[in-house]
Amino acid sequence: MSTRSMRAERRGKTAVQSALLVAILVAGCQGSSVSEQYSRMAAVEQYLMTDSAAEIAMARSAAPQAVAQDANILILGRAGYKTAVDGKNGFTCLVERSWMSPFDRPEFWNPKIRGPICYNPAAVKTVLPYTLNRTKLILAGLSKAQVHKIIETSVAKKELLAPEAGATSYMLSKMGYLGDSAGHWCPHLMFLVPRTGEASWGANRVGSPGLFNDENRDVPEPETIFMVPVAYWSDGSAAPHMAVH
Repeated sequence: MSTRSMRAERRGKTAVQSALLVAILVAGCQGSSVSEQYSRMAAVEQYLMTDSAAEIAMARSAAPQAVAQDANILILGRAGYKTAVDGKNGFTCLVERSWMSPFDRPEFWNPKIRGPICYNPAAVKTVLPYTLNRTKLILAGLSKAQVHKIIETSVAKKELLAPEAGATSYMLSKMGYLGDSAGHWCPHLMFLVPRTGEASWGANRVGSPGLFNDENRDVPEPETIFMVPVAYWSDGSAAPHMAVH
């Protein structure tokens, strides 16, 4: 490859990384109009999916078929998540709702958000409980402040543990909707680790594939999430961000 071609390739990669970082952070920079629009929880019905088969399909779409076909599948009910399909490979797939965002994200209550995610066995053991716990508290009718305080207390009592070594999740679904600005965003892997700074992973640095949401940081659970975009959706089609030049 010529020097000119190598420079062009590096510029292309940097443009991709910059575009992706802007997309994931823009939801936290939308201003007062978004904050006012989603200032409170909507009616529970708006967060539910009436078609359980559609929710199961969306949950499965989070991971490659080889993983998802044997995974445990959860769907959301009025009191929390319940098992819709018993799996056999130790993975669990579900569709998370807006309240799994950082507490300071303006779209925390956006009822349109659907986040298909599939946790590996290590994450099922130590990170999935975060989702189940938050969801149960939210659907019990507690306020955002009350939920935050209860989570802090649970962490202090070690009722919610830090992610186990190797905890990861797939978010490869083109069926998801991660926010009014992010939309489907892009397929990515999430690495779930005990609380740490982004510098420890070199995240958000030029040339680094690792991303970290440094706009919305209010996550009371004892974890840090690093994201690495990948080239393909779970159905095998190429992701749009690969075309950025």
